[in-house]
Amino acid sequence: MLAGVPFFEGVRLEDVELERLGGALTNTSYKVTVEAGAYVLRIAGEGTSSYVDRAAEEHNARVAATVGVNAEVIHFDVRDGTMLTRFFDGTTMDGKSFGLETGAPVRAALALRRVHSMGRVFRTRFDVFSAVRGYLDLLGELGTPLLEDYRATAREAEVVRRALESSPTPLAPCHNDPWPGNFLEGGGCIRLIDWEYSGMNDPMWDLGDLSVEAGLRPAEDRMMMEAYHGGAVPPALYSRLELYKAMSDLHWSLWGLVQHAHGNLAEDFQTYALGRLAGCTARLDSADFGRHLSMVRVGYLARAPKRAYRVQLRTESPGPRDPGGRVASRAS
Repeated sequence: MLAGVPFFEGVRLEDVELERLGGALTNTSYKVTVEAGAYVLRIAGEGTSSYVDRAAEEHNARVAATVGVNAEVIHFDVRDGTMLTRFFDGTTMDGKSFGLETGAPVRAALALRRVHSMGRVFRTRFDVFSAVRGYLDLLGELGTPLLEDYRATAREAEVVRRALESSPTPLAPCHNDPWPGNFLEGGGCIRLIDWEYSGMNDPMWDLGDLSVEAGLRPAEDRMMMEAYHGGAVPPALYSRLELYKAMSDLHWSLWGLVQHAHGNLAEDFQTYALGRLAGCTARLDSADFGRHLSMVRVGYLARAPKRAYRVQLRTESPGPRDPGGRVASRAS
């Protein structure tokens, strides 16, 4: 792999020091130390190009590097996903470091705000609902049987989609996979690594996904949101956050099933997928979820002109098992 990277042309193998890096679930990365310095060689996992747009990843990763939120990209091969970046000497965050006393929710929120305010257009649009449909199609092609629970939850996700689409927000460059392991802290700054899923998106997705992945509690959510927004946060934004938390569980549950179908042995992905599905179902079935749906919808209706308000009321119809009106009664 090193021989295929022009940057290492002329470097003798005996002068290369390799150290495998941990933490990755689908790709393999090595710290490569040569006389010129230290670098990271990322070798893409088998099958990942079936759901990762490598050309878009290269573009977005280079854009993020130019504003200092990603490590410098030195080489990228869109054919196989091989990437070489400059090594950033930092410490990986983990879920245990996100308590109130650590201030990590604030630092992570401000790092994400830097991403969202880059002012540069990423290639591709990350839409969780399109991603869910894509994973379902891919699993069908791979011959993977799905539990009926997945189909029922995917139908219920349509209710969430309609609520979010009724209250659109400007899209921004987003990382879209901000689990703590993708945050590196060092030298007084934070870098975000792994831009495979990056694209234009609602910024609230990044915050909701981070909250789920870091296991944030309500007080830590408030700390994160207030740091991101620079003060008090409207209740409707907290409701939007909750909708994306549920969709985060569904998205990464299906992602986990794809890993299982590809025979990825880095983790027990089937158990992982079912755990995330249970997380999604629990959020959808919670007593507050209908209120969050209504808050997002009302946030739109309160801003809409009178005529649009009437059209909305006349045309909207409840979807299957709509949590917004039901009495009875998903990680990566």
